[in-house]
Amino acid sequence: MSTEAPTAGRTPLMRPDWGYATGRDMEEITREDWEMLARQKTAFLAERQANHVLSMFRVAEEQPSFGYEISMYRHGLQAATLMHRAGFDEETVVVGLLHDIAYDASPDTHGAAAAAMFGPYCSDRNLWMLRWHQDFGAYHSVHCPGVDRGARERFRGHPHFEFTARFVAEFDQTTIRADLPTLPLEAFVPMVHRFFATPPRAVELP
Repeated sequence: MSTEAPTAGRTPLMRPDWGYATGRDMEEITREDWEMLARQKTAFLAERQANHVLSMFRVAEEQPSFGYEISMYRHGLQAATLMHRAGFDEETVVVGLLHDIAYDASPDTHGAAAAAMFGPYCSDRNLWMLRWHQDFGAYHSVHCPGVDRGARERFRGHPHFEFTARFVAEFDQTTIRADLPTLPLEAFVPMVHRFFATPPRAVELP
């Protein structure tokens, strides 16, 4: 472990009493350093993870549109607002807020990306919904050329089919209008922090 001051090009540590791993590559990192990194990572994520995700979400606020009336930022706020007013639990509201966070970076696989990001912090139901909500969305794209509206049917009978169908029908495909009232992001920030305060679990993506 190295506790020397940062040199040029070295990222400053979050806390002054933390140390740097000394290996020049991953194979040289010692067991002592791995244990140190694990301790520091836990504290780092507890303090920074929620704010980092919120920063990622806020990036979309000022993005121009390719044709929808609103950005993915407003879309997430609208979905979360409706879910909050419908009485869903905090975890599910946060998942609704963030479900399309990866859309601009990975439109064709944004459901899988969101599931990978948030699955360790949420229920199996919400993990499954994140993973497959794209396929369920196709059902509502009635006049979109080339879309397989029956894509969701291969999942019919799955325990989370009905919830995912409801999420998409009521809170996803409806939240694309500029005139839909929304709560400000600040209303959801404490929920996001509590969401990431949950110890992550090991998950397998469906």
